[in-house]
Amino acid sequence: MTQGRIVIVGTGIMLGAHLTPVAKSHIQAADVVFAAVTDGISEQWLQTLNADVRSFAPLYALGKSRHETYQQMIDLMMTEVRAGKFVVGAFYGHPGVFAFAPHKVIELARLEGYEAQMLAGISAADCLHADLGIDPGRVGCQYYEASQFMFYQRLIDPSAYLVLWQISLAGDRSIARFDTGADELQLLVELLAADYPADHQVVIYEAASMPFETPRMDWLALAELPKARLTLKSTLVLPPARALQKNVQLLARLKALQDS
Repeated sequence: MTQGRIVIVGTGIMLGAHLTPVAKSHIQAADVVFAAVTDGISEQWLQTLNADVRSFAPLYALGKSRHETYQQMIDLMMTEVRAGKFVVGAFYGHPGVFAFAPHKVIELARLEGYEAQMLAGISAADCLHADLGIDPGRVGCQYYEASQFMFYQRLIDPSAYLVLWQISLAGDRSIARFDTGADELQLLVELLAADYPADHQVVIYEAASMPFETPRMDWLALAELPKARLTLKSTLVLPPARALQKNVQLLARLKALQDS
């Protein structure tokens, strides 16, 4: 391997509480740490673990394509890797979930002969299942990014949970905004109306990021979504709208096999 390496870690959702011991040890040992976290307090906390923490926050700007921002993240990390340094990218939550730059920088580093690794972190999905009491093994759970769900024809199963991530950006085609409008959300409601009644109870979920916070779990009718208060942390969860339907033919064939 070429000298220089990179490890991408997740800081988890709750400040300090979710960081794994191995991720913490990498942050402490790194020559430089690049931080993609959600607030200044988290950045300050990372600075207690390493003297050279560089924030990605200044790369974001209203009207600026997030693709450009992601490429700048990759370039900054790779510059230090190519200089022979041990680089850590510390990303909020799980670094491989709804995060383009971590996957791409690892791919690029490996292509250039550098050692590169991603370590799992606690994600918003992990918190969601715990806070809302959802066991994905009971009736199933479908994950979609909200805008992608709108842009493409997807087949959904209303007998399982439906989770739409980044709901505050639903319908944004610019990739340069930090929120969406009521009109776009109304289109999403109309799309979902094919499988869910207007009064179907859904929940806007936000995981707690500080130890003194409680998770946000606001229940409302699906039709009320366009008027709801949303943030970049908001996730929309739709519980099942109908019961599981038995596959009678397949069950009969299985019974015949087992009885023979």
